[in-house]
Amino acid sequence: MMTIEAFSASVLAAGPPADAGPAVQALWWLRKGNWDRAHQCVQQHEGKADCDWVHAHLHRQEGDLDNARYWYRRAHREPASEPLTDEWTAIARALLTQAGKE
Repeated sequence: MMTIEAFSASVLAAGPPADAGPAVQALWWLRKGNWDRAHQCVQQHEGKADCDWVHAHLHRQEGDLDNARYWYRRAHREPASEPLTDEWTAIARALLTQAGKE
């Protein structure tokens, strides 16, 4: 399992980790500063709870809270209220932990 520290540091590479699923790839692109690419990753996998959760985070980040609430509902998650960086870390930790158990 990749640690959150290793994952965060991986943004120095040209692309996300090869074994990363679309939700983790989206978080990687977001950390890299490419919101559009992150959005494309999750948009292509609508209906997957992890992608819908990241999708919610992306719309929360852009300030589109109505759209964010929609995606939180789709992900079966309560809308976040913590700082965006804390939410990013929480999502990344959860998804990296989940990936390590598969």
